[in-house]
Amino acid sequence: MENDSKNTNERAQRVEQLAKKVLGLARDNIVVNLRFLDIALAALFMVPRNGLQGMATDGKYFYYDPQWVLKTYEREPQMIARTYLHLLLHLVFFHGFQYDKMDQGAWDLAVDIAVENTILSMEMPAVSISVDVEQEEKLRILRKQVSGLTAEKLYQHFRVNPLSESGKQEWSRLFHRDEHIFWKPKTEVTLEMEQWLKISERVKTELKSFSKHKSGSEELMGNLSEATKERYDYGELLRRFTVLGEDMQVNDDEFDYIYYTYGLSNYGNMPLVEPLEYKDANKVKEFVIAIDTSASCKGAIVQAFLKKTYSILKSGENFFNKVNLHIIQCDSEIQQDTKITGPEEFDEFCANIKLHGFGATDFRPVFAYVEELKKNQEFENLKGLIYFTDGYGTYPEQMPDYDVLFAFLKEDEHAPKLPPWAIKVVLEPEELEADAIREEEALKMAQEGE
Repeated sequence: MENDSKNTNERAQRVEQLAKKVLGLARDNIVVNLRFLDIALAALFMVPRNGLQGMATDGKYFYYDPQWVLKTYEREPQMIARTYLHLLLHLVFFHGFQYDKMDQGAWDLAVDIAVENTILSMEMPAVSISVDVEQEEKLRILRKQVSGLTAEKLYQHFRVNPLSESGKQEWSRLFHRDEHIFWKPKTEVTLEMEQWLKISERVKTELKSFSKHKSGSEELMGNLSEATKERYDYGELLRRFTVLGEDMQVNDDEFDYIYYTYGLSNYGNMPLVEPLEYKDANKVKEFVIAIDTSASCKGAIVQAFLKKTYSILKSGENFFNKVNLHIIQCDSEIQQDTKITGPEEFDEFCANIKLHGFGATDFRPVFAYVEELKKNQEFENLKGLIYFTDGYGTYPEQMPDYDVLFAFLKEDEHAPKLPPWAIKVVLEPEELEADAIREEEALKMAQEGE
């Protein structure tokens, strides 16, 4: 019995040792061909995981099934290096750290296709596998439907054009490599996220010099640019639009409970100190939302943006019961101004929103119109204006006396340069769509509960 157990352990150790050698060869192949990935390779600690039936990572550890490695190597040797590189690019492209915002099934498919497309574009014989020809045929058709095969664009495409179950299985057969089981949703920035963002930035820098006259650099750089572009906290930026005002609530900071309860107990329910009815609080009271109604800003996206903005402003006790919100639609001239004074009016506006305009974009009329509203005493203390746009238009030269936030639908390096006094935020269409879907589901559940 002891001998059987000893032999089993020895076999397992032997299998693990051989698997490590195979993975070492795969690693060497990657470094030789793509030396700019050496820092990424060095960031992962290898851990054997029996029964995994593949490879996986959580951003810190590289898990592998020793028996799967040897069986796969025996069947198709280059599949090990291919899967290793596939897994590594997921991390470099920051794919595993966005799960909490995405439809996981669509995201899994989108990131696998983006990575495999990048690897194919490199034309590396060391990682060529038997399904490459089939992949190329699939990608050739997909490129006609999607401009730029980054994970984000592919994800948006599959959300709008969902695949059938058989279609998902076929794409997965061709493009799935590593397991994503350790891609847990991240509710806050972790050390792994920060580490891989730095690694991605360094890889991007080194790639610029390495990729001259090399094939595949455009696909790789496109995905890296998407991974390393600046992320924004829209909720944090909206706090700039708070003003000091009075809110009807007990001021706990200035209320003395000792004197209050002493009076109640000794003087016949007569409190010695009454609580203050008003409390100074940072609340949003007056602001403007301007909507660029050019053709690029579609109704569903605008509706999702408005709901996201309003929900952020209402959350965290950052909102007055009474508001003075102007929603201005504008292309090259003012098309419509809707005044909102409470949640009911806002909900009604979003439910029946109709966009007006669709001409060329000029940002200046909105600012001129807001100045007229101020002169007519429509605002007591306007603090901020949020402009939802694609970024193409003529900006005003003069800085207004209130904060201005331009919310772009997507990052576009060709758009006109933003004025230095403006705040910039980029809202991903898929994020807005996901928020809208979550809100609809929450509303449906609430109605079913009633």
